[in-house]
Formats: sequence, C-alpha cells, structure tokens
Amino acid sequence: MAGERVTWHHGLVARWWAQFNRDGDDISYFQRVIERSGEPALDLACGSGRLLVPFLRAGLDVDGCDVSEDMLAHCAALAESGGLDARLERQSMGALDLPRRYKTVVICGSFGIGGTRADDREALRRGHRHLEPGGTLAFDLYLPNFEKRSWGAWLPEGRPSLPTAWPEHGDRKQCADGTELELKKRVLEFDPLDQVVRRELRAEHWVDGELVATEESALSINLYFKSEVLLMLEASGFEEIRVTGGLSDRDAQPYYDERVVFTATAG
Repeated sequence: MAGERVTWHHGLVARWWAQFNRDGDDISYFQRVIERSGEPALDLACGSGRLLVPFLRAGLDVDGCDVSEDMLAHCAALAESGGLDARLERQSMGALDLPRRYKTVVICGSFGIGGTRADDREALRRGHRHLEPGGTLAFDLYLPNFEKRSWGAWLPEGRPSLPTAWPEHGDRKQCADGTELELKKRVLEFDPLDQVVRRELRAEHWVDGELVATEESALSINLYFKSEVLLMLEASGFEEIRVTGGLSDRDAQPYYDERVVFTATAG
C-alpha cells in the first residue's frame, strides 16, 4: 500500500540519534528557507527534533511529523527540556493527512528512505496537498555518484559480494548516563537497475564494557538523480523548481555538489 514506510529509527537507534545527532549547518539553512517562504511550516520526518527544536527556539511556528513513535518521544522530551511546546504528529510522509495547511514544508535527510518509489511519489503529492497555494517545499538529496567505492558497484566489473560483513568496530559513543552505544552498518543488497540499496544497521548497548543489548534493522534506500526528481515534482503539481548546491543559494554544479536541495512552489 502506497504511503507505508519502514525506518530503523526505533529503540537504541532512536536513542543514538537523540543524544548524538544534535547539530549541523542544515539547521540554519532550512531555518532561512522557512523565514523566507513563510509560516506556518512543517518539519516533515522531524525525527528527534534536531531541526524542529531550534526552529521553535527561534520563535517559528513549525509543526513536526515523523513515522517513528520513539523519535517523536525524544523530540517531545527535548522540546520540553527547553520549555518549548512541540506540536507533533505520527504519520508517514506518503500517508500524510494533517488538518493544517502550511506555507513551507521542509524534509531534511529523509526523502527516499524506507519506502518504494511509489511511496516517494505519494509523499510529494501529499506534500503539495498540505501547502497553501504558492507555498514552498524544500528537501535535500545526496546524489549517488560521489563515493568511489559505492559508484564502482554500478559497473559489472565492480559488482560487490553481498551482503558485506559486519565491521569489527562501529561508531561508539558515551551516553549521558555513562553507558555506551555503538552503531555498525553493512550493505545487504544493491540493484543498479531499480536504483535501490538495502542496508542493515546494528545498534549495541554497552554497560561497563559489557554488551547488554543488540538490535538489528534493515531498510531500503531509493537512489535518485536530478532529472527523475524534477519529473516527480512536476507530476505532483509543483512549479518554479530550483536545484541548489550544498547548503547555499547558488545553482547546483556538476562534479562539485554531492548534496543538492530541491525547492519548489505549489501551483
């Protein structure tokens, strides 16, 4: 069914994101988008509030929506700790059905993750439906042709042996309570024809040097190039589409910009 979406942002992974994923230049970038395009705004796939809470702290009228109940709980707690009231809804991007309409909808780091291409097309249609006439949708995307090892897998002679093995060591960090969380990633499958990669994540919880819990989850990531996204936006009713490079207001440049931002107006 269109609109369904799977995410690995639950349990230990959600706790990791909430504790260690708090900053980034994209916060101020998307805040400027909202200030320029207008309020009210929606932070779609807001997660644990990395962008949403700073938006609220700046006094912006922004709602949050995410598919993960655990991430929303962390978001609510972070907002409450700062004396802020976060209006949150638990919905998937492709099943978005909110009572409010917005002047700006932003999606940061989440488009194409956890669903099918049909889900992504529906997400854009739903985003358009939730915008006021002339409202703005803005979302970022990492192009799939910048990492040498990954790009080589698109070639027959570079076809990898999958699934890859779990790394011996992952990204391990200390939590506020003194325990540690470690994340390990691997690739399960890659289909260059359908442009889909399936990854698996293992989250480990360590207490006093002893592994006390392990959680594993997998999801698909749809890989997109510029032209396909432009067609999807146009088919969803968007106009005045612009593709900028990095987190700037300049047009995206080939061979230079790995991360691009699509900004479009609801017709």
